[in-house]
Amino acid sequence: MNAPLRRVGVVVLVLFGLLFANLNWVQGVRAKEYRTSDYNGRVLQSEYEVERGKVIVGGEAVAQSVATTGDLKFRRTYPKGAPYAHLVGYKSVTLGATAIEKLENDYLNGNADSQVADRISEMFTGDKPNGNVVMSLSKAAQETAYNELLNNKNKVPKAAAVAIDPKTGAILAAASIPSYDPNLVTTNDRTAAFNAQTALDKDPNKPLRNRAFSERYPPGSTFKVVMSAAMLENGETPNSVLPAGPRYEPPQTGGFFIKNASPSICPEATTTLIQALTESCNTAFARYGAERLGADKIRAMATKFGFESTPTIDRDEKNSCFLVASSTVGSMTNTPGKADPAATAQSSIGQFEVVMTPLQGAMIAASVANNGSQMRPYLVQQLKAADLTTVHYTAQPKELRRSVSQQQAKDIQTMMISVVDNGSGKNAKINGFQVGGKTGTAENATDEESHGWFISFALKNGEPVIATAVFLENAGKGGSAEAARIAGQIMKAYIGEKGLAR
Repeated sequence: MNAPLRRVGVVVLVLFGLLFANLNWVQGVRAKEYRTSDYNGRVLQSEYEVERGKVIVGGEAVAQSVATTGDLKFRRTYPKGAPYAHLVGYKSVTLGATAIEKLENDYLNGNADSQVADRISEMFTGDKPNGNVVMSLSKAAQETAYNELLNNKNKVPKAAAVAIDPKTGAILAAASIPSYDPNLVTTNDRTAAFNAQTALDKDPNKPLRNRAFSERYPPGSTFKVVMSAAMLENGETPNSVLPAGPRYEPPQTGGFFIKNASPSICPEATTTLIQALTESCNTAFARYGAERLGADKIRAMATKFGFESTPTIDRDEKNSCFLVASSTVGSMTNTPGKADPAATAQSSIGQFEVVMTPLQGAMIAASVANNGSQMRPYLVQQLKAADLTTVHYTAQPKELRRSVSQQQAKDIQTMMISVVDNGSGKNAKINGFQVGGKTGTAENATDEESHGWFISFALKNGEPVIATAVFLENAGKGGSAEAARIAGQIMKAYIGEKGLAR
């Protein structure tokens, strides 16, 4: 064989080798990806030949399949609609899946690895297996959170609330407004579904956004809980005396100063730490942060509470279906690499570049309530077979980090309870429970109203019951007081559902 023919033969063999490798790659390594792709019309068509499992909250289906007429045998419906939309998501014939519907798609369809035995049984019974997802949500807390946000007294159109079981990390509520009706995008009429999705995408109020998890805002004075923890770690006690006064001018600032929300707040030259948190004394926290702690210690404590990291609430902890934003404290500098007292002072009261999600706010309160232990938040409580008796998965509580020592947590509990008993959090009081909290009024732009915040917890005989965060965007005057009222209603609803008031 001459040289040119040999070269041609070698090229042909290489091409056949590459083709063989590609076939193995497509049929083996990427087979599942192609099979489950939202763009695979044949697979989507076949999925609607059988009934999909339910998503359950409090024993009721919040997502289910119902028989229908036409080329598809079933349609995915959402009996509870908007209050659960951002968490349950939707499963559309042409638009794919989101949230829990996406996260547990294989299990709901009966194709998960844990359902092998069910599929083997199918060969003998003929019954197509599916699975049911039981969420960690409290029906009472979730629906109260949504309805209270929707009807808030400040008439705020954009808001969010999160509630967590401090002991386990179970998410009891996560509501966001505006919301949407997922039934509009899961109709089997493809054109109507596409038009509904397009309208939602173009809506200027962005109803598809889950503000509870994915949006970040300046926390305002709620950040003083983190600052209090840093001060305790720095050797202070709740009764330590701190410099206060009506205004504070950080060093090297040339006339810039920080003042309190009103002249009646800590006008004296000194105050105690517990009183500073109760009154929300800006000057005390700003001075201590700029002159005693500094940026590194503030950032270190914020990190212990979960700032600078992204919580994963997906069951597999890959965080692929729920877009959770990371809360951050920012640079605390105006000049790169150079400490800035004014920036540090502003950051100490939750302004400048400090931003957090409502989920993070609830996690801060939950850490304090749980004696300093911060648990991983989660939404899937159990995976159950079609018969609702066989359990393939049950969530196990997992500690993420220790935010503060047990004694420091007890001290912060005492100070936050003082905020509710004697300060700006009175709207959150619940008879028979120790309720602690911290309001926050956060400036965000010179031409817009301030945000209203409240983070809180409820204890029964010293044991944590629930922790919450409520956020009202551009709420203006009285926003934090309204947030506190809503938090109180959410906690009361959960307490009533669990029968803890007796």
